Amino acid sequence: MPLSQFLTDFKEISKEKSFRNDVDFSHFQNDFLVDNFYSFRELFSFAKENKVNLEDIDEDFFYSEITNVTKNGEVNPVKLNLTIRKEEDNDYYKKIDKGDIIKVKQGEILLSKVRPNLKKYVSVDSETQNYYFTSAFIHLIPTKLNKILYYALRTVFFENLIAISRQGKGYPTLKEDDFYSLKFDKKIIDKLSKKESELTGSINEIEGKIKKLKITVVDPQRIIDDVFIKEFGFNENKFTELKSIKVFNLGLSDFSDNIDLRNSVKFHRKAGAFVIEELKKITNKKIKHFLDGQIVLGSSVSPSDYDINGDHFYLSMANIKNWKFEEEDAKRVSLEYSNINQQKTVKKDDIIVARSGEGTIGKVAIIDDENLKAVFADFTMRIRLKNYNSLFAYFYFRTTFFQYLIEINKKGLGNNTNIFPNQIQELPLLNIPLSRQKEIVKEIKTELDKQEETLRKIDIERQKIDELIQKAVE
Repeated sequence: MPLSQFLTDFKEISKEKSFRNDVDFSHFQNDFLVDNFYSFRELFSFAKENKVNLEDIDEDFFYSEITNVTKNGEVNPVKLNLTIRKEEDNDYYKKIDKGDIIKVKQGEILLSKVRPNLKKYVSVDSETQNYYFTSAFIHLIPTKLNKILYYALRTVFFENLIAISRQGKGYPTLKEDDFYSLKFDKKIIDKLSKKESELTGSINEIEGKIKKLKITVVDPQRIIDDVFIKEFGFNENKFTELKSIKVFNLGLSDFSDNIDLRNSVKFHRKAGAFVIEELKKITNKKIKHFLDGQIVLGSSVSPSDYDINGDHFYLSMANIKNWKFEEEDAKRVSLEYSNINQQKTVKKDDIIVARSGEGTIGKVAIIDDENLKAVFADFTMRIRLKNYNSLFAYFYFRTTFFQYLIEINKKGLGNNTNIFPNQIQELPLLNIPLSRQKEIVKEIKTELDKQEETLRKIDIERQKIDELIQKAVE
């Protein structure tokens, strides 16, 4: 990779009020002449009237955090209700109660404050204007070229955003004050303005196709649950009914009938007992009966252990929050660190479980790449099975029913909740022939593959918009 060189001086650095002197920012500033760009203020303003009065929300509503946005700008919000609060959504409610919620309007743009390089940007349209969002987005109002500017930020002006992001030992971040340093090439903006009508028409046509494709997309959670309900006769209606019961009676014997004398309301919920009884109809086996060795906790890490040139990833809870290992979000660790922690590495068919933290606890990922080199984190655990289909186990762990067992068995208060190997190994595991496991895996994968194909088609349409923008400024 060639070394990029340029000259600057202290006078230029001193003009920036925070005295930034990182290479990308300085190089970006030197790249423009005074008469050759539009300033940020000429094209955007920050949304200020976006606060939300929670008393005005008296029914179901949709809420999106950064993790609910894909790299293509698709929003997959969660449905919440401030009056009827589900336990599993407590992490969202805690943030919302503290004011981490904003309202948006059609035509506005949201940019992720953290890791802007992942392009988790939102163009607010007729659908998403009805959602609420976390305040962890930069909230912009374009003064012109609304939708076109959104796609330009994802393409021809993407490097501009990266240049103003602050990069330290952690993830790159964007701050509102830094946006006033943004410069937009005047020739590019003028070309986009000249072709505004043509571009808008083409973009609207492609977005229409995307909207039709999105209607056919089914939530993977629904697919997995439906297959297990059909195959094993789980009574979902009864389960849902019992989850809504908040008041119930218990005897002293109920508190004594567990290994550590737990007496929390959550642990003794009727819905939890129902899930256990349903599973006992199918199996008399537990996870511990199929383990290939003990469940292993991961390794802790310090900032000095990270090394961009390392050959092992550090697989943390954050890397599996979407039910799979996401390499693009993972950091690498030094060769010395990975050598010391070879007992805490992964191999194909390992199942990694997040064991701590609201919103991530219980999330699982299966290692499907035999060439992956990674050390798993201390707040995760590794499960290896024998005489059992690991992919079937992975799908079973993802079911709403099994995840509810995680919910009632976890320990701790607030965001500091944990579940431990000695608890996980005691949970039921379906004892059915390997041949049947394989058939069920095939059925689920067939349906999930259909969804992936639809998502690929959506990606192709999104790329067409990017190509339109690129071509328009050539």
